[in-house]
Amino acid sequence: MSTPPDPHDWIPDVLGDGFEQLTLPLGSDDEGEVVATLVRALPVRTLGQRLFGDRRPLADADVLYVHGWSDYFFQKRLARFWTARGARFFALDLRKYGRSLRPHQTPGYIADLGEYDADIAAALAAMQAGSGAVGRRLVVLGHSTGGLILSLWAARNPGVASAVILNSPWLEFQLSRFTRETITPLVGLRAKRRPLDRAPQVDLGFYTRAQEEVADPADPVDVNLDWRPAQTMPVHAGWLHAILAGHAAIAAGISITAPVCVLLSARSAVPTAWSDALTRADSVLVVDDIARAALKLGSSVTIERIDGALHDVFLSRHEAREDAYARLGYWVDGWSAADTARRRARR
Repeated sequence: MSTPPDPHDWIPDVLGDGFEQLTLPLGSDDEGEVVATLVRALPVRTLGQRLFGDRRPLADADVLYVHGWSDYFFQKRLARFWTARGARFFALDLRKYGRSLRPHQTPGYIADLGEYDADIAAALAAMQAGSGAVGRRLVVLGHSTGGLILSLWAARNPGVASAVILNSPWLEFQLSRFTRETITPLVGLRAKRRPLDRAPQVDLGFYTRAQEEVADPADPVDVNLDWRPAQTMPVHAGWLHAILAGHAAIAAGISITAPVCVLLSARSAVPTAWSDALTRADSVLVVDDIARAALKLGSSVTIERIDGALHDVFLSRHEAREDAYARLGYWVDGWSAADTARRRARR
């Protein structure tokens, strides 16, 4: 492992004012040097809060966000949702994604989701460095593949996260559990022999078009298409095998000890041809299957179904987007109050 980054090495981020980034060296793999990138947004505190203490409900909390497949962090409003409550917000661009992608690398490729433990460990260490962050509550927030990654990580690391929030987590294969179990041996064989073989491209770009159709002028986003292409990055056999192994682990049941909140669209739509229905549904996952799979995550799971939401519920049309933020706020505020009371009672 390379020398940990100096906490003073934060530099301005591409998102502009209020955002900074830190490169996290992770050594090398078969393709060469590997890094992850941590982005942060810190809460703005009044003079009174600095002098007499910040009494906002999440002033003692850190949030770590992990993006999905063919994606990176760019959602400023999501960061400000948390910092307005007093939390320190961090987002992790995993190795070979977004800010962390290097010219010599296969975008998004990994052969074992457990390898991301190193990315997350480096992020947590950087979050704590020079900040007195030991003892702060940790909320992890994952979207799609990031939700799968963080679910498995939280189960392997009980007691580290105080809460787990999942935005349309990719917990099951789109073509049913039976199909997953049928194709997994074939994918495993291909992954062993030719891990970088590509699967046919089936993304017609309709999900990206749906986001553009419902873009909210009150909450604009600026997306780098080199880091988040209109059609997803190529899918390789080794990566798909890692994903299917993750799905199998969820199906068998894991034990996340922290409370879990899952945000999902109310319905799915099949993206074989363009229609307005794709602007009001999840066109990536089968949300009913995800809802069922979510019950295998742990003993305390809340599922919020949002009418009219897209796959990323926070990029939906205005009404669904506001509903998603409102539901997240209700859950977070309730969890924080209950968790604070529990911690005080144990003192």
